[in-house]
Amino acid sequence: MSNPAQDEHSSGRTAPPSSDRRRVAFATVVGTTVEWYDFFVYASAAGLVFGKLFFSGLGANSTLVSFATVGVSFLFRPLGAFLAGHFGDKYGRRVVLVLTLILMGVATTVIGVLPTFDQIGVLAPVLLILLRVLQGVSAGGEWGGAVLMAVEHAPSKRRGLFGASPQIGVPLGLLLASGVLALTSLLVPGQAFLDWGWRIPFLLSVVLILVGHYVRRRVEESPVFREIAERREQTRTPIVQLFRKHAVLVLVAALVFAGNNAVGYMTTGGYIQNYATNPKGPIGLDRGPVLWAVTASAATWLISTWAAGAVSDRIGRRRTYVIGWIAQLAGVAVLFPLVDTGNIVLLALGLIILSVGLGFTYGQQAAFYAELFPASIRFSGVSISYAIGAILGGAFAPTIATALVDATGTSVSVAVYLAGMTVIGLIATLLLRDRSGIPLGPDHEAEQAVSPLRFSK
Repeated sequence: MSNPAQDEHSSGRTAPPSSDRRRVAFATVVGTTVEWYDFFVYASAAGLVFGKLFFSGLGANSTLVSFATVGVSFLFRPLGAFLAGHFGDKYGRRVVLVLTLILMGVATTVIGVLPTFDQIGVLAPVLLILLRVLQGVSAGGEWGGAVLMAVEHAPSKRRGLFGASPQIGVPLGLLLASGVLALTSLLVPGQAFLDWGWRIPFLLSVVLILVGHYVRRRVEESPVFREIAERREQTRTPIVQLFRKHAVLVLVAALVFAGNNAVGYMTTGGYIQNYATNPKGPIGLDRGPVLWAVTASAATWLISTWAAGAVSDRIGRRRTYVIGWIAQLAGVAVLFPLVDTGNIVLLALGLIILSVGLGFTYGQQAAFYAELFPASIRFSGVSISYAIGAILGGAFAPTIATALVDATGTSVSVAVYLAGMTVIGLIATLLLRDRSGIPLGPDHEAEQAVSPLRFSK
């Protein structure tokens, strides 16, 4: 008779104690929250203050270039993904997670003490961009390790729920970043916020990084990687193997994430914050209420992300995605009509409606990606797919949106762009088979290596 614990564990081996799984879930939530707090506080500041402080020499183009620096970091996510994937598949998930957390925290803290353009001239934006590049490298390596730690520790029937742990770290990071910025704006209003108050959220990263580092060092290595290491079956060149056998899969998986990421970066990339508060724009709302509205939408995104992970365990990853794409399309349709009213309550409502669809195209992604790739190259597969999807989706979404409004004079053009990205995500999802519950351990490498592409034999 088979062992029930063995039957239900992701790898096909004996499941780790539930206390260990809860510790891993908590560690991934804390770690990814810290990582994305750092990442998003930059994006919000890019929309609110960086154009004036670091790119003032560019005149009318300062905001556009400030948003472009948000996208620059995405170009370096693949580098972080390649490095993390290589070392994560060879040496383990945990060590990569600790290193990426430290790198992100150091870069964010240094931004908090960086002199502005008025103080050191052109060197200020150069240093800012270099630090943003380091954030991009860290973010590119962070996600794959966090999701694999969560999913590979999980029971096979609850991967979606456990995989949602690192996913909710993203809306938690946005909630924390927006909340801290809103509180700082309230306590240090007006010109003082522009002079020095904006630095406080960046300097707080020191405290968060210490907490995240402590928590992550206390978790055990992924059981799937331990099995691989015990057999001495680590792949020598995982990235080469990935692109030799699964290049098309990487691209299709990347397009799934691109459909979510482009829409999500309307808030996480700072676009809505700038669009709604720009005194020369069509609305001109106060900074504080807009930040609180974004904070409320982040809370909604958190709940819907968690719900999507749980729902995907019941109805499958692909069906959950289809529901999410439909909801996201509806959210895109109502977003700007509500935002353009200039009413802060309706703006918040538009962001909250959008966040429901965003959560249902994100919560199940960790489990979905992990089930697409063989164990020996899984870290590389999920990390690189995620990084490429981030470039194709969110990297320059705020910049594209700004350019579209400048060119057309209407937010309708932005809605059409976001709807197009949503449809691309839906099509990419339909091209993939649902592999919910497939064993993740090295014993089942042959089964995992069968292409999940529906058009593949």
